[in-house]
Amino acid sequence: MAKLLNIIENYKNKAKRKLKMENKDELPVEEQEITQDTDIVSENIEETPTEEVPATEEVPELTEAEKLQAELYELKDKYLRLYSDFDNFRKRTAKEKLEMIQSASERVIVDILPVIDDIERATANAQEGEITEGISLIFNKLSNTLASKGLKPMDAKGTVFNADIHEAITQFPAPTEEDKGKVFDVVEKGYYLNEKVIRFAKVVVAN
Repeated sequence: MAKLLNIIENYKNKAKRKLKMENKDELPVEEQEITQDTDIVSENIEETPTEEVPATEEVPELTEAEKLQAELYELKDKYLRLYSDFDNFRKRTAKEKLEMIQSASERVIVDILPVIDDIERATANAQEGEITEGISLIFNKLSNTLASKGLKPMDAKGTVFNADIHEAITQFPAPTEEDKGKVFDVVEKGYYLNEKVIRFAKVVVAN
């Protein structure tokens, strides 16, 4: 009985397909073309395999050698920076030490300068025979010792007035036009200590 029902069902399906084909042939040419195109598209859609979306590529992990290379570059950069900082510190310290050595005796020499001024005035104003040769030798020895420590007197007289190293205490009418703005006389001598001014020259300026 079941077999008979299956045979009947098959005949019914065949009849439906045949009827569908006959109706299709009866359609106008344009509708047939549209139907054929629709069937072709449907077949293409069914036959075209679905493209698989590629998975996101994973970033490859660094190898052990690459990790060591990166670590080496980082350590090298830190070493260069540290070496540069240390070299700058060494140069700065050496410079400060040299300046400290050169100016260590500055305070003592500044205190001695008034004594030198008195000896020079006494020598310049003394009558012949008042200053013995021994005293002159002692004074010369003192001057040479201070010069070896970097002390150097300014040569201000006749030079153009410079406010950076001269201190004008008064002005004097210039004898000539050429003397205007120049140091006419030195009241108190100025001194350098290793190119540093430790006492300004007190001068009279021609104006």
